Amino acid sequence: MRRADRLFHIIQLIRGRRLTTAAYLAQRLEVSERTIYRDVADLQTQGVPLEGEAGVGYRLGAGFDLPPMMFTQDEAKALVASVRMAQAWLDPALATSAQDALGKILSVLPVDARVAAEALAVYAPQGGLSPPAQRTLQTLREAAQERHKIFLNYRDLSEKASERTVRPLGCFYWGKVWTLAAWCEQRNDFRSFRVDRVTYVRRLDDRFRDEPGRTLADLARIDREWSHAQGWTN
Repeated sequence: MRRADRLFHIIQLIRGRRLTTAAYLAQRLEVSERTIYRDVADLQTQGVPLEGEAGVGYRLGAGFDLPPMMFTQDEAKALVASVRMAQAWLDPALATSAQDALGKILSVLPVDARVAAEALAVYAPQGGLSPPAQRTLQTLREAAQERHKIFLNYRDLSEKASERTVRPLGCFYWGKVWTLAAWCEQRNDFRSFRVDRVTYVRRLDDRFRDEPGRTLADLARIDREWSHAQGWTN
């Protein structure tokens, strides 16, 4: 890759994330971190408002933008494949938005790239989430985004039923199963719920704020510590 192209890619990668580390950039661009540090310093000298520092991460300052790079045929194919798979496994609102976004992207591609992408021989037949599970997923996702507590009826793998009021923190896709990570107010602890085993869900008017020990970051930290204790990480 030419250096000019690499500099352009660095800006594109940084502007697509909240905080981007040199290690991430080096991995994506297949260069050393030392090269990334030098490239970032050169971009800053040229007036690109890259904020941050080595060892922490970088972000693009407000008010700076570049026109998007045109998609290659392989990138367009990857988008088509992703949206086709998403149709079966996303909730209805996101699936529709993904299809609409893909249509906008394909409409501005050169004819040869658009034809190649639409002819991609990768398909995702229906048979993913059931319609009830899709609607449940949408309710959970929207509640997590808008910070609303939810009430749900749940039936676990042993068919034991329970009622919970939880703070939805995030929805996770595990291949053929979606789970909700949440803070359960009945158990006063983190819990995960399989979306397809939620038999009833209702978004409550009550909102919640992040509290120490009850956030998604806290759950991730606990999981990392547990995995380390089990010897699953280095």
